[in-house]
Amino acid sequence: MKHLLGGLVAIAALVLLSGCGTTKAKVPDAVSTAPPPTEVIHESNAGIARVDHPEQFPLATAARYDSAPSLTATGVVSADVSRNVPVISLASGRIVEIHARLGDKVTKGQLLLKVQSPDIGQAFSDYRQALADEVLAKAQLERAKVLYDKGAIAQKDVEVAQDNEAKAVVTVETTTNRLKILGVDPANPTPIVEIHAPASGVITDQQVTTAAGTQGLASPNAFTISDLSTVWIICDVYENDLANVHEGATAEVRVNAYPERVLHARISNIAPIMDPNIRTAKVRLEVENPGFLRLGMFVTAIFHGEKRETLAMVPATAVLHLHDRDWVYMPLPGNRFQRVAVTGGAMLDGNMQVLTSGIRPGDRVVQNALVLQNTVEQ
Repeated sequence: MKHLLGGLVAIAALVLLSGCGTTKAKVPDAVSTAPPPTEVIHESNAGIARVDHPEQFPLATAARYDSAPSLTATGVVSADVSRNVPVISLASGRIVEIHARLGDKVTKGQLLLKVQSPDIGQAFSDYRQALADEVLAKAQLERAKVLYDKGAIAQKDVEVAQDNEAKAVVTVETTTNRLKILGVDPANPTPIVEIHAPASGVITDQQVTTAAGTQGLASPNAFTISDLSTVWIICDVYENDLANVHEGATAEVRVNAYPERVLHARISNIAPIMDPNIRTAKVRLEVENPGFLRLGMFVTAIFHGEKRETLAMVPATAVLHLHDRDWVYMPLPGNRFQRVAVTGGAMLDGNMQVLTSGIRPGDRVVQNALVLQNTVEQ
């Protein structure tokens, strides 16, 4: 018991001694001096939040942006079918030489391929027989005229000889034209027919190979030559957007491979028939090829409407991307903010963005919607 009382007395003495020392200034706690955290009070409406320090969220005023309504559609570069020229061989036979291939640039009159054809041999045979018949018909006519002058034959015999000579001339002309159509020179008999390019351009299709057979018009076209100086761009435009597309209007075209190059194309046709599955219409654009457009390229076309409209323009930070939609926060009385759905448009210089719906010019929005959203979710 005595030991216990002694221990208590010693502790009390130590406490008194410590209290008698020099008094030191208390160091303020960093946490205690920080501004009070923003308190968020959620309203019954999920799109409205009330805060006790709204001054922490600066506001921005939506500016006015005048623009014509625009429509963006994707398309594919295609050849102008009116500038496609087929290369055909009227003679059937076997292909013995090919002097061009898919993708080559060719000029009009350039040799493309050679065909060994039995049709040529038969055509030359008919041509030579026609020449011999013509010589015989002329000789018979001259003899008939001499005999008629001497009274040896009647007038009708002379007329028959004249008719035979005229028919022989027609046969020679027919067989000569057939040889020319087949592509050979009547003065140079040969079983080989040469096929030349009927126009200048690029070979965009090839259906023949060396030693392959051809059946003339019954076979596919040996080549297709396309003039790519002007090309088509075929776009799919949805039914609800056709009001922004007009024949004769101009559209801006950007090629995915060259996004910095902007081309101006003319709308030449809007298909009168809709695709029943995806409810789109084919819109055809015509554009001069600067040299880098290739068939099959993907492009983006922007169509501009005729009437101008007034839209809102806000800082890009004021637009919140949430749940696959765009939102802005607008102030309400009583330290409240309302989340409003908007439709984001084109990005502009100065980190500004156009809003096509949801707010109007002059409306006030939170300048940094993400900061407020993060505060609301805490």
